Amino acid sequence: MEQTPGALFIVSSPSGGGKTTIIRRVMAGLEREGKKVHFSVSHTTRAPRPAERSAIDYHFVDRTSFEAMIERREFLEFAEVHGNLYGTSRAEVEPRLAAGYAIFLDIDVQGARQVRASIPDAVKVFVFPPSRAELLRRLRERRQDDEATIALRMRNSLREMREYAEFDYVIINDRLEAATQALASVVAAALLRPGRMRGAVEAIIAGFERALKEE
Repeated sequence: MEQTPGALFIVSSPSGGGKTTIIRRVMAGLEREGKKVHFSVSHTTRAPRPAERSAIDYHFVDRTSFEAMIERREFLEFAEVHGNLYGTSRAEVEPRLAAGYAIFLDIDVQGARQVRASIPDAVKVFVFPPSRAELLRRLRERRQDDEATIALRMRNSLREMREYAEFDYVIINDRLEAATQALASVVAAALLRPGRMRGAVEAIIAGFERALKEE
């Protein structure tokens, strides 16, 4: 039987917008339904935060190693964000797409643009915070950055949000449950695209054709 092609979902938001939490919740729901899913772990040159684990949260590498991967064309996308390099390796994505996985990328707007150029049918979703005040509160409450870094993230958030028209869908994360359901709905619709359903529907059509010949 023909392998059902995978689907690629790019989810972007300002830092602190909640995209990673939403993605993880949607993936858990898909796994309960028996679907093959994968969260693409990015490479980065930034230092790990205290609770972060290598190969789980990020692949942590030094700048020299990252730049060597660029030279070898091993990245599907890469960008410099907040003074650090981030990238999605082809090895994280391409084999799993071929194997029929629904793959989720948690990347910034620059990376999203690069991936869409390489994989035109990737689905792009932008997650907005409900307000500036709420985003600032979230960044401070997670206690991962000093005030100078938070100020930089807030300035960059406006630049990122202005790019929303490049995306296929926009979700405002004012209530986590509603935002999760919104992304789940986007994913459910994308998984029913004709290109993904071709193997199944062609088998049904073939059954009709065989019956017609036997009549």
